[in-house]
This record gives sequence, C-alpha cells and structure tokens, in this order.
Amino acid sequence: MDKKIAVYARKSVFREDSISIESQIEMCGYETKGQDYIVYQDNGYSGKNTDRPDFQRMLSDIRSGKISKVIVYKLDRVSRSVLDFSELMDVFQKYNVDFVSATEHFDTSNPMGRAMLNICIVFAQLERETIQQRVVDAYASRSKKGFFMGGKTPYGYSKAPIVIDGVKTSMFVQEPDEAADISLIYQLYSKPSSTLGDVLRELTARGININRRGKYWNTARLSEMMRNPIYTTNDISIYDFFKAQGSNMINPPEEYNGVTSQYLFSGTNTNRKTWDLSGQNVVIAPHRGFIPPDIWLACRRKLLGNHQVKNCKAKNSFLSGKIKCGNCGYALVVRFSQRSKGHVRYLIDTGWSDYHCCTHKLPTIHADDFEAVIIEKIREKLSELTIQADSDVKDELLEKISNIEAQISKIEKEIEGLVDKIMLPDIDKTTVKYINERIAKLDSRKVELSRECDKLRADRQKRSETDFKVLHNVMDKWDELTFDDKRSVVELLIEKILVFPDRIEIQWKV
Repeated sequence: MDKKIAVYARKSVFREDSISIESQIEMCGYETKGQDYIVYQDNGYSGKNTDRPDFQRMLSDIRSGKISKVIVYKLDRVSRSVLDFSELMDVFQKYNVDFVSATEHFDTSNPMGRAMLNICIVFAQLERETIQQRVVDAYASRSKKGFFMGGKTPYGYSKAPIVIDGVKTSMFVQEPDEAADISLIYQLYSKPSSTLGDVLRELTARGININRRGKYWNTARLSEMMRNPIYTTNDISIYDFFKAQGSNMINPPEEYNGVTSQYLFSGTNTNRKTWDLSGQNVVIAPHRGFIPPDIWLACRRKLLGNHQVKNCKAKNSFLSGKIKCGNCGYALVVRFSQRSKGHVRYLIDTGWSDYHCCTHKLPTIHADDFEAVIIEKIREKLSELTIQADSDVKDELLEKISNIEAQISKIEKEIEGLVDKIMLPDIDKTTVKYINERIAKLDSRKVELSRECDKLRADRQKRSETDFKVLHNVMDKWDELTFDDKRSVVELLIEKILVFPDRIEIQWKV
C-alpha cells in the first residue's frame, strides 16, 4: 500500500483575524512538494482536546498504515494539550509518521525538530490556561459588581435589561403571580411550629401544589428557595446574618440600606452555597426584594443546617431510610393499621400520600412481607458472611456520634425558642440584637458539631468497611441480632431500595 501525506486543518470559531481552513490547506500544500495528499478538516471545533470527527478519521487512517506524514499550518491546530500532543507523538512514532508544522518549521524527522516541538506545545498550553484564568477572574469581578451571571431565572422573577458601569447586563423584575406564591410560602413557614411538610400540605389543600411553571412543589424545592437571599431586601440585619455565618461581604454595611436585594455567589467554599455559607460571596444586587427581612431571617434560621440531619432514629423497621419510591424518589415509611389481630404495618409512599407529587401509586405493601423479601436478598448476597452480634460490645464512635447529636438537638431547640421570641410583638431592638447574636453563636457551634459528627460517621464507615472482611454466615444468626445490629448490616450492604409497582431494585454498596 502506498502511503500518502495527510494535511490537517482546524478552525474553532469565525474571527476576522483568524486564518481560514482554505488558507491553512494552501499553506500546507507547499510543504508537500507536489506529492499527493489527503485533506482532513474540522470546522467549528476547539483545540482543547482531540475529540473531532475528521481528526479521528485521520488517526484511523494512520493506524491503518495509509499515512506517512502529517502536515499542519500551526501545531496548535492539532491540540493545545501537552498530554494529548504527547500521546499523539507516540502514535506517530509507533506508525512511523512524520509531523511537520508549515509556519513553525518543525519536522519530527530530526531530533532538534522534536525538541523544539515539545517546547512550543508547552507554551501553547500555557496560553490556553492563561485564557481560562482570565475567564475565571472576569466572572469573579463581574459577580462582585452585581452583574447577572446567567443561569435559570428564579421563580418569582423575570429578567429585564440594565446597564451597570457602562456594561449591558440583566436584572430581576418581580412577576406578581409567582411572587404571591413565594410570599405565601414564606408566610406559612415563618410560623414557629410550621414545618416544610405543613407548608406543602397547605399548598396542596389550596390547589397550588403545582407552581406556575408546571413543576410540583416539594420540600427540597421549598427549602432551596427559602435559603436564597434574592427574595429579601438588603438591610443591616441581613448583613449581620451572613457576616456571622462567615460569608464574604463584598459591600460595606453602610450600603445595606434596605432598598435593593443581594446575590449569593460561590466563593472559597465549594459546598452547596445555600447550605454552608462560610466562604460564600454576598453582593448587593440591582433588583428589589419583596420578602421582609424579618420574615426571611425567621425562615432562614429555621433551615440552618437542615441538610446535615441525616441519621433519624429508626423505630418501625430496620430498613427505615433505605426504601424509596422508584418513580418520585420520596421515602416509603411504615404506617400502622388497627386490625382485630392487632396492629398491621404497611409501607406508604410519602410522595403519593403526603406530598401528592408521585404519578404512580404503589400497590399495598405489608412491611413484614417486604422485610422478609429483603432479608432473603441479603441472605443471597451474604451467604457466607457474618457479623459480630455481641450487644455488650460498645461502639465508641457510635456513642460519640449519639452524644454530639444530642448536643445538636439541644442547640436546635434553643434556636427555635429564640426564633419564637423574636417573632413576638412589641419586642425592643436591644433584645432583638441580643437574640440575633445568641443565635449566631449557637449556629456557629452547631456547624462545628455537625462537621465533627460527619467526620466520626466517615471514620465509622471506614471501620465498617474493615469489619466487612470478617462477615460470614450472618444469616444463620439473623434472628439473634439486635435491632441496631440489623440496621448495621443494612447500612453496610445497601445504598437504597427502589420500589416500583412491578418490581424491587436494590442498590448494593458491595
């Protein structure tokens, strides 16, 4: 088979100062010295990687032994990645293919050409990384000036054009009907004894459990929305709250005049920004909020750290917390029904019964029968595994976790009591200030405890993974295990159990 020369050309986007595909091919044609060549071209593809159709076709022809030399207008037409280019050079060397850059006069048929080529590709990648850093810096700079930085428009607002510091951008404008829904939700949740479930049930009772954008309300959506500060105005109480949480306050406190609102942008903290506020950037926004600061703060404080409450004490089934509806993802919980022979346990889909967002009703599921099925599945999975069931052996880590959870629960009750007091009429400003400071300190302590608790849980999980090596014949001792031991087996082996109308799917950890 006669090998041919390959001419490769690439152009990412149209720019007046960039060379066209046709011009690249013409320049490369001079290097062929009149020999026949095959043209490969990718128009509209970036050089950040080699995932381009004609480039891959050229590689396929190289591996098939059809190509003897590859000519490009400039080496960055091939790739700006040192790793990609290094791997490409390995392919060229393996199949005895020379590489030539028409304008940079690199020819890999000699050692000097190969050395210079490697040096230049390093600088090509440096240029690309410099451009990427400029983009990141520009984003941070624009966000700190209050510019709209893209993304989905939040419920309750639409977008309108605006000019800030001579730059065209967008701002939020209130949508009256959606804003009315938001105001109702905040009003309902701000009541001291109200829960997210209570709010959802009230929305369902009013026939508005589907919002005006066609999405079902659920507790996760309600929680996320009420954590967002774009709905409230930017008075000094909002500044004090975020400052106490460790957020980066881009604007000084004197600019918090209660006129406009604020944005929350990711900063040094890479956690979900509406959950962990430490290290996040808070900047004054050009739009006006419509939720009063006291109402927003009352709701926000109730939501502090809610995502960290992971280990609810299982009482009614050793599978509690693991069983989910395969359609809506909500938990199946144990409910009791009084019969002549005593209480009967059923599994109920909360997405259907409580939140009315599930579109597929599950059949009647008896908890005893369901547990028996799962036990048999575990038996199959762990046919020769065992677990130590000595109830006299104390798990020190579990005991520490329980103590910390008790402290967190105590702090939450104190915060709840203080929130109730701050909502009382005729309360003076001095008392409000003291309560706010006390809540901030309590919440800071709660965050520390929650982090410590998460670390202990991680350590305990590692310990469980080590203990897993000694598990065998566990099912022979199943009836002898305590409730907590059974929970430990389930926690070690099962990620979650998905229940569909016609089947059960177990997602195993092993």
